[in-house]
Amino acid sequence: MTKKHWSKFQLLNEVNTNPNISIKGSHSYYSDCWDEGFEYSVVRYLHGDEVSRQWEPRWEIDKLYIGDYVCIAAEVIILMGGNHTHRADWFCLYPFMNTIDEAYESKGDTYIHDGSWLGMRSMIMPGVTIGEGAIVAVNSVVTKNVEPYSVVGGSPAKLVKYRFEKDVIDELLTLKIYDWAQDKFEAMQPYLSNSDMGKLKTAIERYDNTHK
Repeated sequence: MTKKHWSKFQLLNEVNTNPNISIKGSHSYYSDCWDEGFEYSVVRYLHGDEVSRQWEPRWEIDKLYIGDYVCIAAEVIILMGGNHTHRADWFCLYPFMNTIDEAYESKGDTYIHDGSWLGMRSMIMPGVTIGEGAIVAVNSVVTKNVEPYSVVGGSPAKLVKYRFEKDVIDELLTLKIYDWAQDKFEAMQPYLSNSDMGKLKTAIERYDNTHK
């Protein structure tokens, strides 16, 4: 057995085999040191994992979409599969097989957008959208959508702060950084590893003018 260490990680595009999981780009990673890896330990499917996706589906399987440059810390859980057949509006929560189809309620697909960071042992509930550049704090349980470039924490997770002023966030979203060609992204990386919007915009203009 290969000894794992915290300094090693899995690139999601290299380890994912599940057709229900879509990985954008080649930079998103999972810190797999303390468990059995992204697909087995992180993504918890009610119906759609390695075993159950071989069955005849009882309902449409929810999809998981993960953007590029997403950082997933150790022991994160991304829970898939709606209400997991436990109906809170029924008198009995038990998933009886004779009413299993009626019991299941989809929460929709889950989206974890570009450049976001999921903190250690956080849990993402079904059907949630994590916005671009958002941070989910350690041990948080995310039950609602998370806005771009915000920081959320707690159980259930609530807004702690925004990473930048609203005008800066609006500009970042307009730039569509994570849709740039790789050459442009690499050229702009020193300015992205910074917080000076003026320098970033100047560098973008200079790059665009010389690559027409």
